Amino acid sequence: MTVAADDAELSERTLGADASRARAFLESVAKRRILITYQELANALQILPPHSIHRVTEALERLMEEDAAADRPFIAALAISKARGGLPGSGFFDCARRLGRFTGDPDGQDARTFHAAELNAVFACWGGSGDN
Repeated sequence: MTVAADDAELSERTLGADASRARAFLESVAKRRILITYQELANALQILPPHSIHRVTEALERLMEEDAAADRPFIAALAISKARGGLPGSGFFDCARRLGRFTGDPDGQDARTFHAAELNAVFACWGGSGDN
């Protein structure tokens, strides 16, 4: 194997592990029916700077791909950006568009409506009884 192939395999294993840990954590967040910032998720997963937000974003996009393939709501909708007024970062909407689930303006009302619908579906799927 070449060094580049070794690096790619290590990167893929790291991404898979990050995504698996992120899913487990987000399922617990969904049960509490709360949202979490990307930084809070990075901290919970003990992903350290300088690339923590990038790694979290990659893990969330992997989860979105898995959820789309399984016809589930995007559990990644629970992760929001501090800077976007309660919405996920624009990458969430770009990924949802690539996966065929979102059309519209990622910075406008279309994004708010889509995100609200995804959150409702996430809470229905993973949120438990609602009495939490």
